[in-house]
Amino acid sequence: MVNNSKKVQVKLMKGLLDLIVLQFLSSKPMHGYQIITKIRKTFGVYFGPSTIYPLLNALEKNGYVESEWNMNNERPRKVYKLTSEGHKLLNFTEDSLNFICRKIGTTGLPKNGLEAKTALRPFLKKIEDPKTLI
Repeated sequence: MVNNSKKVQVKLMKGLLDLIVLQFLSSKPMHGYQIITKIRKTFGVYFGPSTIYPLLNALEKNGYVESEWNMNNERPRKVYKLTSEGHKLLNFTEDSLNFICRKIGTTGLPKNGLEAKTALRPFLKKIEDPKTLI
């Protein structure tokens, strides 16, 4: 069951990755490696550069994030921050996920930010137990 739980968690994370990235960027601007590290530390799941950077590029292309180069360190970093459209998308996505959670009988996400291990736990438990989906 542990292996199946991890598979379910990774599958959910893939589907919610844009929400998670937007949520992280809503608290402060970050570069890609910071996002990769925060996802790993928060959720225990690794998404590498080949996943995160195309997502950030797509979010930027669609106007949800904007970037600028930070040249103040020894290594230049492209730092991403949420735009007003990104905030709207984040609010809409959170509301949509909360609606889905209510429909399947969970409490949903807290509005004050993703607290990964606790916020998604009821949702994961519902999915891990096939009887709850019938």
